[in-house]
Amino acid sequence: MADQKTQPSAASVADYLAGVDPPRRRDDALVLDRLFREVTGWNPVLWGGSMVGYGRYAYTYASGHSGQSLATGFAPRKANMVVYIMPGYADFGAILSRLGPHRMGKSCLYLGALSKVDLAVLAELIRAGLDDLAGHWPIEAS
Repeated sequence: MADQKTQPSAASVADYLAGVDPPRRRDDALVLDRLFREVTGWNPVLWGGSMVGYGRYAYTYASGHSGQSLATGFAPRKANMVVYIMPGYADFGAILSRLGPHRMGKSCLYLGALSKVDLAVLAELIRAGLDDLAGHWPIEAS
């Protein structure tokens, strides 16, 4: 079985966030860091060099494939802020309809400028995603 590529690291999240470019994306990343800390109560860990994760969970699928992943988090990318909050089990359409401009991926959310997003709704979505995930796999604090 192949090793999982995205692993937690000991790198400094503060140093990583300080180096995010452009400055607008860095400012948004710092806002998200505060929001995720507030909602989860957990300190972040850098995963795979560019994903800021809060909590973790271990999984084993019926196929036998197993691994670990961040429970929730985000990755500041040049084009969009990628937010990892939906484990893919539940339909969060009612919450998403109140969020503001976004695009959906398989298990992530793509956001442009945070100034156009309702952060209270995003906090609600983070919590709902974690609660849903916890119904499937045990979550550990980071």
